[in-house]
Amino acid sequence: MEKPSIVSAENPFTKEGVNYHLRIASKDIAQTVILPGDPDRVQMISTQWDEAQQVGKNREFITHSGKFHGQAISAISTGIGNPAMATVVESLARLGAKNFLRIGTTGCIQPGIELGDIIISTGAVRLDGASKAYVRPEYPAVAHPEVVMAMVWACEELSLHYHLGITASTDSWYLGQGRSGFNDYYPSFSRELLTDMQLAGVVNFEMETSALLTISGIYGLRSGAIFAVVANRLENTFEVKGVEKAITAVNLAAVRLSEMDKEREFARAKLWYPGLRKGGE
Repeated sequence: MEKPSIVSAENPFTKEGVNYHLRIASKDIAQTVILPGDPDRVQMISTQWDEAQQVGKNREFITHSGKFHGQAISAISTGIGNPAMATVVESLARLGAKNFLRIGTTGCIQPGIELGDIIISTGAVRLDGASKAYVRPEYPAVAHPEVVMAMVWACEELSLHYHLGITASTDSWYLGQGRSGFNDYYPSFSRELLTDMQLAGVVNFEMETSALLTISGIYGLRSGAIFAVVANRLENTFEVKGVEKAITAVNLAAVRLSEMDKEREFARAKLWYPGLRKGGE
């Protein structure tokens, strides 16, 4: 496939406005974007929409756009890891996207959470390197409250078993999440990580959310993350389940977020809150 002609090394777009990494332009993307890591999940997400078409494909980045409940919506796969997530969010922000809803799988580390349950992240422990390229490590990675509320609303509406809490977001699936490496390589900082996170009340490990939340906070974008639990670190069990439920929830959350925006704008409120209704109802 012929590579696009990029006009700037600092801002990799063609003169027609096509992004080098994602191979999409502003016209291809909605303001609300769902972000799975797995490229195969893009099709799973867009199958639930009323209208959908593939508008971009390059490397691990597959983009579908369409309509769901009358709302423009997009989904793009980010691949694995916070560095890839940073590239996607940076590119989408330059294309005009405003709202980012991550959907993924995760491992839980607290009791009372079962395989197939849903976790909604309220913030992230920044154990990655990508977000540190943007801001000091003390800067918090916080999910936007309206996105969190939209995800909670969707899970309640769907009667899903869900949990809220802080996510530990890493660059490594093995030692970065407290697992041993090849040939039992297991330094002390990795051996102690799981216990340290459990003591701090962290509920899950994953690999993309800290960059998403940090960059969104810096740029004034709204973002959040919802996960299907496929690993239980306390019981050492693993089963891929709950993904379809999480996808249904994130799609519905995008719709509810749009409804919340309309109610907030009608009421001229700064932030949507429960009880806020059109016309003061």
